[in-house]
Amino acid sequence: MGSQLRGFQPSGRLYLMIAILIFGAANAVTRKLTDIGAQNLIDGRNPISFCNVLFVGNLCALGLLLLIYHKQLRPSILKQITFKQWLTLTLIAILSAVVVPMLVFTALSLTAVNNVILIGQVDAPLVLALSVLLLGDRVNGWVIAGAIVSFIGVSLTVLLQPPAPDMVNMGMGLEIGQGEFLTLLAAVFKAVSNLVSKISLREIPLGVFNIYRMLVGTVIFFGATLVLFNPEHLMDVTSPFLWQWMLLYSAVIVVGGQLAWFNGLKRSSASEVSFATAFNPIAGVLAAYALLGEVPTRAQYIGGVVILGGIVLNQIGVQRLNKDLIRPKPAPAEMSDKVLYKGV
Repeated sequence: MGSQLRGFQPSGRLYLMIAILIFGAANAVTRKLTDIGAQNLIDGRNPISFCNVLFVGNLCALGLLLLIYHKQLRPSILKQITFKQWLTLTLIAILSAVVVPMLVFTALSLTAVNNVILIGQVDAPLVLALSVLLLGDRVNGWVIAGAIVSFIGVSLTVLLQPPAPDMVNMGMGLEIGQGEFLTLLAAVFKAVSNLVSKISLREIPLGVFNIYRMLVGTVIFFGATLVLFNPEHLMDVTSPFLWQWMLLYSAVIVVGGQLAWFNGLKRSSASEVSFATAFNPIAGVLAAYALLGEVPTRAQYIGGVVILGGIVLNQIGVQRLNKDLIRPKPAPAEMSDKVLYKGV
């Protein structure tokens, strides 16, 4: 039995599903942590506020990533990266490690976790549209239909929401909640970040990509908080209570999820990756129910079912495309943003 266990090699599908379960649970776990902090106030302040989660979580993740990928930081490797690539990396770091998490965290404080999960799925049709228009990516009718149906599902999730006091006027008589609006913005920035990575960063080593992204994101978020907001937002960053939760959060959600994801990419075909990613909204909704007791609303049920229908159509299209041509496996930096949010 011992020799059998030592010889056991997890399949790519297993790694991918573990990663999707972790990523899907990220939003619910973040909300749960802030609830735990609200029950353990320090001088009336929540030590696990969203600002503290982002800043300290980034620091913890950065330390863990340095332990894992420090060998890729050799001068000989770093010198191969051009000035233009460093600028592109910086832009992606600002978008994916500062702007998107801040928008998502704020949205989580304003609306239900399931809304953030389902509305965030608009990222997929946005990336598809941009890839076809700007990169000439090949698609078929099934993939296009899947994107359109998924977009309709996201729209239904937004439009069928009951009126709320914090509505944002979008023009032409259309109003949506602030949390839903911020989630849509996060999806747009995520799609742009994904596209830029796809175009410019195919040759960047995975470790350099992740470490630099996390480092720049941490520094810029800290500076922006001091300049644009009240520094009191970060008063409790030295709290042992905060750090013990953030170390666990970063190890499991950020680093553990990414390691499982990239191990899965190495061992899986493009169609298997696409199929596993399709389960992300399901994992997210289940996590919200298990951790927070959040039962989907009528709007979420209707929108979610339509989104799943779009995902099914997309999978049929991907399978047919893969039969028609042999496609190269995406580079790690390109595939790393296939899920809207994977922790800090």
